[in-house]
Amino acid sequence: MSNLEATPEELTCTSAPNDRGRVLEPRSVPLGGPRAMAVRRTLPQRAQSFIGAWCFVDHYGPDDVSATGGMRVAGHPHTGLQTVSWLFRGEIEHRDTTGVHAYVRPGELNLMTAGAGIAHSEFSTADTDVLHGVQLWLALPEAERFTRPGFQHYAPPAVDVDGAQLLVFLGSLAGQVSPVRTFTPLLGAELTLPAGRELQLDVDPTFEHGVLVDRGSVDTAGVTAEAGMLVHQPAGPGTLTLRAESDTRVLLLGGEPLDEQIVMWWNFVGRSHDEIAEYRREWEHERTSRTPGRFGRMPEEWEQTIPAPELPNVRLRPRS
Repeated sequence: MSNLEATPEELTCTSAPNDRGRVLEPRSVPLGGPRAMAVRRTLPQRAQSFIGAWCFVDHYGPDDVSATGGMRVAGHPHTGLQTVSWLFRGEIEHRDTTGVHAYVRPGELNLMTAGAGIAHSEFSTADTDVLHGVQLWLALPEAERFTRPGFQHYAPPAVDVDGAQLLVFLGSLAGQVSPVRTFTPLLGAELTLPAGRELQLDVDPTFEHGVLVDRGSVDTAGVTAEAGMLVHQPAGPGTLTLRAESDTRVLLLGGEPLDEQIVMWWNFVGRSHDEIAEYRREWEHERTSRTPGRFGRMPEEWEQTIPAPELPNVRLRPRS
């Protein structure tokens, strides 16, 4: 998914120590155009840049496609990250500049590695009446951020864990292991709990964790969160407890703290203002000339691509 903000901030993101559970409130971001659907963004924000290598969390829907037009995101670039697409309802068509043509469907993971550079498009399909899901980004570590671009798909089995339904799409949890490759130790899972259910999970104590509430209300890490909120639990505890106040569905995200500083602007992750500026220059040249370069060969089906916004007039000021 593209970050379609007209004036995206240029952010220096760093790991910030935190010794207790904290609720992160979402902010609403329109996904382009006056009729477009809005997304609820909980990462990044001033209070929290990362959860493990997770650096971007957009949560959208359930969205009436007839009212908003659904997802219509033309070709756009990425660098230095992996995108994680996960749906609860609807269907999205994906094309990218490595030649992949795939579909995102509920309960199935699509993970795209941008690495040194890739471009892709995402359109909800004609059969979609309601669109509901998340788009997540993972920052690639310094040693791997120029890796070759690629694409992985995985449909995890749904299993019962003490009365809760679990799907593990990245990493491992409760005996379930995903085969999908990532570049830092990570966890990604969907959990559905009936009202009143309490579930205690054994988790890796070296991981920090985030609980994104899709629906319902949950008590976890000593706090209560409602739909749209993200709870951060710092590294240290070897267990994570979820208690559903109502019929509840959450995404559990985790990973070893990423002890690196990244610069994130629009759809690019880099390490400096100058690097981001060069990515922008290359994208504008390639999309207007249709000449393959860093971002690959554009599919013939692409009638248009998304121009990069103007860079801010001031250089990046690091913040913690």
